[in-house]
Amino acid sequence: MSARVRSLLVALGALAVLAVAALGLVLGAGPLDLGTRPPDLAPGPPAGPAATPDPPSSATPAPTEEPGPLADLHVVLDPGHNGGNAAAPAQINAPVGDGRGGSKACNTVGSSTASGYPEHAFTLDVALRAREILRADGATVTLTREDDSGIGPCVDERGQSAGRAGADVLVSIHADGAADPEVRGYFAIVSEPPLNDAQAEPSRALAADLLAALGAAGFAPSSSYPGALSERADLGTLNWAERPAVLLELAEMRNPGEAELIESEEGRRRYAEAVAAGIRQWAAGR
Repeated sequence: MSARVRSLLVALGALAVLAVAALGLVLGAGPLDLGTRPPDLAPGPPAGPAATPDPPSSATPAPTEEPGPLADLHVVLDPGHNGGNAAAPAQINAPVGDGRGGSKACNTVGSSTASGYPEHAFTLDVALRAREILRADGATVTLTREDDSGIGPCVDERGQSAGRAGADVLVSIHADGAADPEVRGYFAIVSEPPLNDAQAEPSRALAADLLAALGAAGFAPSSSYPGALSERADLGTLNWAERPAVLLELAEMRNPGEAELIESEEGRRRYAEAVAAGIRQWAAGR
């Protein structure tokens, strides 16, 4: 045998030994489980039908607030006088136009009860309370003054306030100061003769509704004016008005019984409710 053949046989023998060794390793490792998959590759449960997406939510819109019965009404309330008038005589005595070609004092101090409770405080209290009642019904309410520490406004400004504000109506709130303590009761004042259409029938209708509301609230009508209605030509607040306007004297401050009402919160609340009720009635019929 040649050396070349011998070398070839030796190489083949070595390969055979290696093959037997490799086969032994494979067989010694145990059987291969071809039916088992690694956990992360294990098939999941059969797929079900595709999930149906939730329909878009239809949120219920917030309910809209219903407008109040007076939503289209703009009222100017004019609380008579002012707390600073007494300390400013030069200003409140200065002449202003009276609306009929003449002149009169800018404003006055007002009256008071026998115990000293002033008209200017009473009128502002009632106006503020009436404003809240009317606003609750949807009305827009403007006051000619918001506090009790100022001076004026003058009567010409008060009279023109409703027209300048684009309001529908003007109610000037007062309490009378007759010297006789036996005099009692509410009354309304209108401009006579009227200077424009608003001062005529519309103002008288307003006065009638305000007087009726005060009577319905249990207050007594004036013992001085028939029908509790006074007609005057000298009041600048009424003469300057370009909207239906009434100056309302709610009570007699020197009358002991009415002074007691005026000085009580309950009495002022009742007056305010009556004023608001009269305005509400007038608005319903216009």
